[in-house]
Formats: sequence, structure tokens, C-alpha cells
Amino acid sequence: MRIRRAALVAAVLSGVVVAPAQAQAAPTGQIRLDQIGFGTAEAKHAYVLGGAANTKFTVVDSRGRTVLTGKTGASTGSWSDKFPSVAPIDFSALKTAGTYRIKVGSATSTAFKVDSLNKLFQPVANSTVEFFQAQRDGASVIPGRLDRKPAHLTDRNAMVYEEPVFKGEGGDEIAAPLKPTGKKVDLEGGWFDAGDFVKFTHASSYSTASMLLALRNKHNEALYQEAKFGLKWLDKAYDEKTGVLYAQVGIGTGSEEFGFVGDHDVWRLPEADDKLDVKQGDSQYYIKYRPVFAANKAGEKISPNLVGRVAGSFALAAQIEASRNPRLACEYLNKAAKLFALAKTENPGELVTAFPHAYYPEGSWTDDMEFGATQLALAAKALNDKRYNQFAKAAAHWAKEFLATADPDTLNVYNISALGHADLAPLLKKGVSGAEVTEAQVVGDIKRQLQQGATAAQSSPFRTAANVETWDVGSRTFGFITTAALYQKLTGSKEYQTFGTQQRGFALGTNAWGTSLIVGVGAKFPECPHHQAANLSGSINGGAKVLVGAVINGPNDATLFEDLGEMPEGSVACTKPYTKEFDSAKSVFADDLRSWPSSEPAIDFTATGVLGFSLIANG
Repeated sequence: MRIRRAALVAAVLSGVVVAPAQAQAAPTGQIRLDQIGFGTAEAKHAYVLGGAANTKFTVVDSRGRTVLTGKTGASTGSWSDKFPSVAPIDFSALKTAGTYRIKVGSATSTAFKVDSLNKLFQPVANSTVEFFQAQRDGASVIPGRLDRKPAHLTDRNAMVYEEPVFKGEGGDEIAAPLKPTGKKVDLEGGWFDAGDFVKFTHASSYSTASMLLALRNKHNEALYQEAKFGLKWLDKAYDEKTGVLYAQVGIGTGSEEFGFVGDHDVWRLPEADDKLDVKQGDSQYYIKYRPVFAANKAGEKISPNLVGRVAGSFALAAQIEASRNPRLACEYLNKAAKLFALAKTENPGELVTAFPHAYYPEGSWTDDMEFGATQLALAAKALNDKRYNQFAKAAAHWAKEFLATADPDTLNVYNISALGHADLAPLLKKGVSGAEVTEAQVVGDIKRQLQQGATAAQSSPFRTAANVETWDVGSRTFGFITTAALYQKLTGSKEYQTFGTQQRGFALGTNAWGTSLIVGVGAKFPECPHHQAANLSGSINGGAKVLVGAVINGPNDATLFEDLGEMPEGSVACTKPYTKEFDSAKSVFADDLRSWPSSEPAIDFTATGVLGFSLIANG
């Protein structure tokens, strides 16, 4: 359950909640497609795992009537020794709304719909918001399907500790006892980061910003309330009076040498932590009295990646509140501007993301500064603030600095350049005095990211851009989905529309395993996510409750699954072995509680889904 996701470049590279499938055997047939469906005017593709070229396919409606026939195309490549070919099906000619299945020989696909994008994908976007509700910490929890209870109320009076010291080959082994500073802060609330209970400003600010971008595109009350919940915690994490930004609550890594366990060492419901009877020196002391770590000390500058995304979140809130509550909007704008001025842009050193840094090894920060400055400019514009050109000029400067890095990465928690570019381009088009980049340059970089993915997808049997043989497949797939939607909205060009649809398809079932990467969405979805609260709430093994909306990582490097070990002590055992039939020699997806590299959900994965599906549903 340790979140250690390497920052690798992948290209080098109606959503109805249904009961989990009961059968343990492999699904009948091997037709893979987007289990939610397709817009009426979209390109539509499916694949036959192990299929042959020039084979007849039939599309039938809900009454079993044939509405379209055709032939499969030439193989797009080999998936595995068992499935040496993958045959594509192009049924783009199907444009009538309805519910359908595809038949090829004795194989029949799951049912899918053709309808408006809003009807199909707004429910999916709503589901991803529900996951955040399940991730809430503190007093203001939403019971929901997991029957969540208030937890970690001790975070209201949490001790701040000095930055922990780490050692070891992975850089994640505690090297010295934790040292309290004597200062206490209130960091109650916020979201759990993943399947555990640690809270990070790094991922929380990315998630909050993504929600606010979706909210700015189309108002949704549940999304608005969740974004406000995230903002409230970020407001606590940034102490305006001292200029200190707190980066983490809890510590994942324990130490046998120094006599304490970390969050990742104990499998339990979160509310159990408050009931512990412990004192200083007990092994579970930091489970109840969770340490807080700061990104900087009072008077010091702050890691620029954190500054950019936190300031950007506050500035986005200012934009959204500008018309409904101008006074609050001005407060958010001024808070964002004050924080932005504290960025350590000269020799920033190792960026602050998490302790240890190995949990989130980000190395990119000029994109965060571009994003923060761009949102400040838009907030100033919305509030008729005279600092507009100052912020817009700064945004252009940081865009130039980012482009100079030639960073090959694409949208994910480590690189948010596409989000900054998409909002900066319209400002540059209207003219920014002293701008160091042009609209064409920033739009061109978004296109570069998409083309990088499109090129990589051509060598994948399922036209998947992200590399299924390494880390963060789900994260980067959702990044491509979102970037394609942003590009089309920004430029009006449909050049990458089909590419985006193919990536969406991979996330919703067009993969070797025939599974959606979003829990509770689609006909087949992960049933054993590596998530403590879901596991212990009774939501596993065919129960009525599921962790709806949780985006998991998906397939990963096969070597990571050679020995999954025992089920976590105190957990409810859960594994669905159907996946093994569809693994390849280099890529494995394990629907198994133990397989955190594959089945652990995270707020940053899901936040990209919130934004991407909101853009798809609402244009």
C-alpha cells in the first residue's frame, strides 16, 4: 500500500453502477470496447482479442435486431502468446441512439450505448466526485456507501515535526527519530491520498485545482461542495501569517529501529485511530497523533511546484466566486498572490512533494508556476484587478521557462503544463504586454503532447498511448483523455478527437482484461481495490457497497506481481483471478487487494477523471 509512483513518461512511451460480476472464470468472448458507450457522431472502435482479420461482425440492438454488419480489420498487433493477434472493429457508421452489442462468431460484447456525450458521461463524472466524498477525513465526512465515520479529529491539534531524515536504496528508510518543533496546527479535514490515510498538499492541490477547472466549465452542486472542502483544507495548510505551507499529515514509513509504525503498516478503518490509547514512545503513537511536516520554515521561500498549484487553486476559487461573492473572491485572489510571491525559483533544489520524496518523485516546477500565474491573471481579470497584466506577463515568462526545459512528459500529477497552456493561450491571443511566448507556442506544446501519445498508440494493439508495461498507466491515460478534450475546446479542431476516444475506451474496458479502470463504472470493474476503508466496510466480494468512482492505476510491469505475499493483516481477503488469462509476459493487471501497484486508487488519478469526463460531458 505504499504509494511510490515513478515519474516516467508513458509514451517512451449512462455510466451506471452495477453489481460486481459473480463468476470467477474469464469473461465469455474477448470483444473489448468502451462499456459506457459512444457519442452519436464519434468514431467507434472495438477489438477482438485473439481475433482474425476479415471476419464478419454484427451489431445488434436491444431487441436482437441486426443494425450493422462489417468485417474486422487487419491485426493491430500481438498481445500475448495466447492472443497473438488483435482484430479491430470500426463501427463508426452506427449513429442512432440506443443500446447495442457486437457479435463476432460465438463471442458477444457487453452492452453499450450510443447517445449524447452528456447523457453518457455526466454520470461517470458524478461517480468520480463520489470517490472524493468517500476520501474525506476529519469531522465533515459523508457516510455514503462505505458508512464513513468522523476520523482523525486529533489533527485539529497536530504537532509539527522537523523534516524527517531518510536513507536506503529507495530513499524511503527512516534514518533518525522524528523531532517535534513544539508548534501545533489544525489540519483536520482534507482527503486521504489513496488507499491509506496520509494527506499530502501536493496531490490535494492538484485535485482541488482539477475540480475547480471542471466546476468553472459547468456548475455542479456536488462538485462545488467537494471543491470547497478541498479549499478549506488548503487554507489550513497555508499559514498566511507566518508564510509557512504545510505539506503532509501522517507518515507512511515506520521504523523498527526507532520503535514506531507508519500509516502503511497498519490495516484498519480510519476512525479506529482516534480510539487508540497510546502515549509518546508507543509504537502506534504516530497513528493516532499524526505528525505534520512543513514545506518551509517561517521566513523561507517555498518549493515552487507546491506554490504554483496551491496558489492556482486559490485563484481558481476567486474566479468562480467573482460573481457570486466578490468579497470572498478578493480574499482568495490576495491569498493566492501572497503565496505566489513566496516561490523559491532560484536554485529550488529537490522539490517538496511528500516525505519521503520517493513517494512522489516530481522534478518539474516551471509548469506549476505557469499554471499559478495564469489563474492569478484570470482571477484579476474577473475582479477588474489592476495586477492583471503583471500576472499574465509572469504566466508567459514561466511558460517560456517550461518550454525551454523540453520536458517530454504529459498531463499527470507531476506535470500540469497542459492545464496552464490551455488557459494561457486565450490571454495571449488577446495580447499580453511584454509576453515572452506566443499563443502558437503554447498551443503547439499541447499538440506536441497529444501527438506524442498518438504516435505511441500506433504500436499498441488497443491503440493505448500510455505504456502498459510500466507505471502510471491509468494516470497518464486519463491525462491524455483530458488533454484531448482541452485541445478540442481550445482550438475547435477535431484532429485528436478519435485519439481521445480511444484512450477513453482503454480506461472503460478496451483493454486485454475487459475491465473499466473506474470502480463501479461499466459492466466489469475492479472488485478488490487496495483501499482499507472500502475493504473493511463490507464493500468487497460481491457486497452491495463499492468504492464508486475510484480510479485505479491498472496494468503494470509484470515483475511487480511475481510475489504478492500475504493479504494485509486485519484485512478481508479479496482476489479475482480471472485477470491471469489476459496478462502478457510484460504487463499484468491484478484485481487483488495485495496488488497496490495495480489496484490502489488515488485522488490525483481520479481528479484527472473528474476534469476529463466533465469536459467530455459538457463540451
